[in-house]
Amino acid sequence: MASRLHQKVALKDGKTQCKKMHVMLNSPVGRIEISGCGTGVHEIQFKENALSRNSTKEASVTCEVCEGPEEMTEPLKQCTAWLQAYFCEPWMTEKLPMPPFHHPVFEQDSFTRQVLRTLLRDVKFGEAVSYKQLADLAGNSKAARAVGGAMRSNPVPIIIPCHRVICSSGQTGNYGGGTHLKEWLLSHEKLQKEKLAY
Repeated sequence: MASRLHQKVALKDGKTQCKKMHVMLNSPVGRIEISGCGTGVHEIQFKENALSRNSTKEASVTCEVCEGPEEMTEPLKQCTAWLQAYFCEPWMTEKLPMPPFHHPVFEQDSFTRQVLRTLLRDVKFGEAVSYKQLADLAGNSKAARAVGGAMRSNPVPIIIPCHRVICSSGQTGNYGGGTHLKEWLLSHEKLQKEKLAY
């Protein structure tokens, strides 16, 4: 197990290595794996889906670490706290520090990075935007298909909320974790936003 929780990763440019760590969360949507190092979060991956295809109802609202190193790096602690808040106390996410990201997609100047940063900055909890609208926000109104590619390249789903990007027709569209997971996340946010409105 220790070899899976700690790995040294050589970057493509050969300049540095990072000591990659893994944390596993049990969440309302299933097991989520967070990987990262002392510099930042590398990826968030859905490992086991706890939702059935027709489930949009509120699942268990616990989100806890079930596997991970005793000593976590600060970015992993921040990411874990942020995801726990997202599922259990979503109003707290605005008050928590955003974990730093350490993935090649964020280290190169590209349209994908621009789209992901625009999405993170401009599309808030409980909101949705179409691929075309996000292309407009990112500065290229003709790049709706490229926005779809950027969503597929998102290494940190939920934190960078690619689930909030939907088709112009109002259909949810595709999602790396499956459309039923995307629908659950959108439904979760809508329900939580409505609760806060009362």
